[in-house]
Amino acid sequence: MPSVTFRVWRGDAKSGEFKEYSTEVGEGMVVLDAIHQIQADQAPDLACRWNCKAGKCGSCSAEINGKPKLLCMTRMDQLPAGETVTVEPMKAFPRIRDLVTDVSWNYRVKKKIQKFTPRKPDAEDGTWRMQQEDVDRVQEFRKCIECFLCQDVCHVLRDH
Repeated sequence: MPSVTFRVWRGDAKSGEFKEYSTEVGEGMVVLDAIHQIQADQAPDLACRWNCKAGKCGSCSAEINGKPKLLCMTRMDQLPAGETVTVEPMKAFPRIRDLVTDVSWNYRVKKKIQKFTPRKPDAEDGTWRMQQEDVDRVQEFRKCIECFLCQDVCHVLRDH
């Protein structure tokens, strides 16, 4: 199995630095597998949030080579061979420790959003019609896995 060098952000809310780790990677591995291997063999105190390892929960959001991605969905064979892989926390959120960021702001805002209440019927049969535009908008939010990568790439949030 080939060995890959990872440059991983280590630190807390106040300060930190990149540390290099080298680990073997095999066929079918994703970046999260490599991070787990680093935790098992070299850095048991490396903090990394994850849950499903299937791209369903959004917990493992981070930046890989400067691009926001899910650690569990970024295959090692998609990254440039022979190059160091840089893994760091999302930049739009306050750092807690290592690869973990504080995304709690989203949950506080979510509590303030008013619940859906259907409008008055607009059809003669006492029902109301949804336009395709309304359906598409609802689907957009229904598919959200709360990875917050969309916010990480938003220059308004990232620069302020």
